[in-house]
Amino acid sequence: MQSTPRTRVSLGEGVVLGVIATGAVSVGIAALVAIVQRAIAVFGDSPTIAMPVIGGDVEGLDGVADVTAAVYTSADVTFAALPTSVAWLLLLEGALPALATIGVCAIAWWLGVSLIRAKPFRASMPAAIGIAACLVIAGGLGQLAGAWGRALLVEDLAATDEAVTDVFWTFMLQLDLAPIGWGFALALVTMAFEVGTRLQRETEGLV
Repeated sequence: MQSTPRTRVSLGEGVVLGVIATGAVSVGIAALVAIVQRAIAVFGDSPTIAMPVIGGDVEGLDGVADVTAAVYTSADVTFAALPTSVAWLLLLEGALPALATIGVCAIAWWLGVSLIRAKPFRASMPAAIGIAACLVIAGGLGQLAGAWGRALLVEDLAATDEAVTDVFWTFMLQLDLAPIGWGFALALVTMAFEVGTRLQRETEGLV
């Protein structure tokens, strides 16, 4: 006797997938709120920006046992206001990674719903994952936007007082390649879903 293929997930699988999808939506909403908060912070009055400083010794830790050296490399600096171009670049620094998070969470939600319906290889899924991969890679470029914005800010300050170049780095970029690597990984997942979608379509055509 031939068994009928199961077209729906089990109750336990559905609960787990539902929790994951709900969690993805919650994280996506939190990322959207973070973008709004970032915009308010950089365009509002008296914005406080973490600035890379040339630094020096942390004198408060002198003489502490087991501490051989301690230096500070950044300072939270409050400005009266930021130039518009700087504010936009600093907004991008936080907004691009947040948009990447929203994109990945949207895919997680859509994939969770598709798995609950036992149809993960939808025609729209490869394109959606590809968009998320581009967002993740773009999120990594937020680091460059932030470094560029701070460089413009130092240049603006130096125009009135050259002494600031002895305090702040003119340009500093601590590049993290992880987002770009995750973007390439998602690109491979996109290809996997493209192949899976084609195979599912061909299989359905044979039934």
